[in-house]
Amino acid sequence: RRIGFRPGQYVTLALPGEDGRWIKRPYSVLSTPHEDVLELFVECVDGGALTPCLFEQHEGDDVGVRGRAAGAFARDDERTHHVMACTVTGIAPFLSMLRDARQRGETGHRYLVLYGASHPDDLGPYASELAALAREADVTGVATVSRPWEAEGWTGETGRVEDVLRKHLDARGWDPREAAGYGCGNPAMLQNVLGVLRRAGFDADHLHEEAYFPDAGETAPAEAPPAAPPARRQGVPMTPPGGVVLKTAPRPPGA
Repeated sequence: RRIGFRPGQYVTLALPGEDGRWIKRPYSVLSTPHEDVLELFVECVDGGALTPCLFEQHEGDDVGVRGRAAGAFARDDERTHHVMACTVTGIAPFLSMLRDARQRGETGHRYLVLYGASHPDDLGPYASELAALAREADVTGVATVSRPWEAEGWTGETGRVEDVLRKHLDARGWDPREAAGYGCGNPAMLQNVLGVLRRAGFDADHLHEEAYFPDAGETAPAEAPPAAPPARRQGVPMTPPGGVVLKTAPRPPGA
């Protein structure tokens, strides 16, 4: 069965652990409700409880997916200008929102998306999609790396997301009374980004965040601990509802 969700929400993946208990982690959905698969952007975390197991899966393997999406992170439809800042896998909910708006043929909204990582490889397969979206008049996409000395051939923006945000925001000249601000990624980045936006005159009621946090070695949107599901019965496949596409963020050599 399909899992209904709004752009910006997350789903929870699960695999059985060695002790028979389910290992569960939530991940923001990158695809849109109009697509036939759930697309997730996953970074393998050394020592993590779930992601190393996910990276051992092959096409056709069974992965558990909770039957409903969750989360209140969503586009602020009371505003027409949207400033979005994220790091690495934090691009997922923003691309879901942008894809959804494009698929619906929506007009009248404008977007500034800042997408940061330490190295270009950490941006995964989505820097090119953001660049393609930025060729449209209503989207400005900025990819930035914070360690350009380790990124031979990089010609894009340099610096942390929070360090280059004000520069690109000022270049747009948007009225903060018409704008909403969003942050998705690690808590330190979120605190700095939202601070920049508050000082720029953004209304606190129109600042939104989705904090990813380390939990037993994983990075995922925060959620309340779910109740343990029943143990998997012998011979009953753990078939995910619909398809799940996992795209990976590679780690640079030696990281």
